[in-house]
Amino acid sequence: MSFYPQQETVDSDSHHIHLTTDVLVIGGSIAGAWAALAARRAGASVILAEKGYVGTAGVVAAATVGGSHTLPDDPEYNEKTVRARTATAAGLDDLDVVRRVYDEAYRIGLRLKEMGFQTNAVRWNPFGNVSALPRLTSFDGPYSMHFLRVALLKAGVRILDHSPALELLSSDGVITGAAGVNRQNRESWAVRAGAVILATGGNAFRSGAMGTNGIVGDGHLFGVEAGASLVGMEFSGHYGISPAGSQTTKGFWYGSATFYDAIGRELPGNGWGAVPDVARAIMETGGAYAIINRGRPEMSQSARRVVSLFQFFDRAGIDPFKEKFPLKLFYEGHVRGVGGLAVSAEGATGVPGLYAVGDVTDRTHMTGAQMSGAGPAVAWCLASGEWAGAAASAFAADGGDEARRRPAIGLGRIGLRAAGSVRPIEEVRELRHAVQAEVLPIEKNVFRSLNGIAASLHTLDRIWTQYGDSLLGGDVREVVETRETAAILAGARWLYRAASQRTETRGLHRLREVPGIDPAQCDRIVIDGLDRIRWRREPVHTSPLAVAA
Repeated sequence: MSFYPQQETVDSDSHHIHLTTDVLVIGGSIAGAWAALAARRAGASVILAEKGYVGTAGVVAAATVGGSHTLPDDPEYNEKTVRARTATAAGLDDLDVVRRVYDEAYRIGLRLKEMGFQTNAVRWNPFGNVSALPRLTSFDGPYSMHFLRVALLKAGVRILDHSPALELLSSDGVITGAAGVNRQNRESWAVRAGAVILATGGNAFRSGAMGTNGIVGDGHLFGVEAGASLVGMEFSGHYGISPAGSQTTKGFWYGSATFYDAIGRELPGNGWGAVPDVARAIMETGGAYAIINRGRPEMSQSARRVVSLFQFFDRAGIDPFKEKFPLKLFYEGHVRGVGGLAVSAEGATGVPGLYAVGDVTDRTHMTGAQMSGAGPAVAWCLASGEWAGAAASAFAADGGDEARRRPAIGLGRIGLRAAGSVRPIEEVRELRHAVQAEVLPIEKNVFRSLNGIAASLHTLDRIWTQYGDSLLGGDVREVVETRETAAILAGARWLYRAASQRTETRGLHRLREVPGIDPAQCDRIVIDGLDRIRWRREPVHTSPLAVAA
């Protein structure tokens, strides 16, 4: 028997804990925290549910990252900032949207400063690049997320820590809450809400990359179960370069390094663009190496003091400024890739009552077919949280009480409700490993092939057909793990279904048979559905994000 309620109807007896709020936010990293604060400023009562602990959970809590923004009265800088990624976007970005996001990020930076948020006054690179321009939205992970947790509590947001959501609730086609479990007290919970904001992040498919263990695409699954669409899922072939033995994929040092194959030949480039070269070196020569020898030598000691990565080098007895060190590639999928839920300028998914922010959404409008990490990603998390928080609050105020009084049903199916008995958790893990074997290997996902995509889809569709109606967990821990496995399986099918329709090489989708861009395919591939996945193509500028709210 599964711990989680198998009945779809939510009533006073269905879950251990029943709560009511205007706006429910699912996910507590930067985007979710800021969306919750924005909803509170708009006058809504807010509950935030996080599968970990708000303040330490998520990718940002494990790293330091800065967001891009414009500046008043500096058109030259603003134009350079807005266009910084367009050269690699392969025609799929929208500079009007980028400018709107960066303008909003500046205003949010000022608000953070008013709240007492402390950040470095200058942007400083330990390898010698200094800019005197202010960096209002620079996030030192542990400090920043603790600051946001305190701000949430001060604002009156109720935080449900260690409380992963497992499904959305619907009343007559309107999303009216969500339900899940609390890992610590081993109780199920249901929250009836006037609106729900998904802030669950992307999907790294449990690759092991730093801070991504719980980032498994469950928000994508929730959204599609409710009727939302996905965009850009094929632009997911991004891997982070990490020193072998470390899980950190922070890329600040890439541009100051020289990369080599196992034979000792220098690779042609560095920076983020070196990922394909590093992958090719590993596949063709058995390994890849780096040495950080392009920065200013006097900065090495300073770098060790301020960058946690160098703690790994010190423990390993490696001087990365003088010695070559071996490399590993960690799959980052939709965390630094760009695909996700399609949303409007206000964060609406097209499903009444359901909004989405941050990395769970499509970000091709920001960086096109290339990765969205760092500046654009942070700016989007903040701006989308601001807009969705206000919009969800307004939606909840306009009929939210009536919607919450109507009977609700849980929308979760695969991995949550099943006709059969509970599967042993070992079998669930074997299934997850089988899915990962189609997604994580660099041989399959850095350089894709039409035959490889078709073979992976065949395997994944077979697994879906075999397990889709019978995947069920037992106790609290197993229920969460089983549902996350279902999200990983669904995400892999969407990824490859979209990839099968883009018969060209563009950005993070690299196709062996067609190594160049096809101008006729400068469009968006939109994905819908679970059992039967549907797809369609749309012109880039049909995105509702192109129109200011």
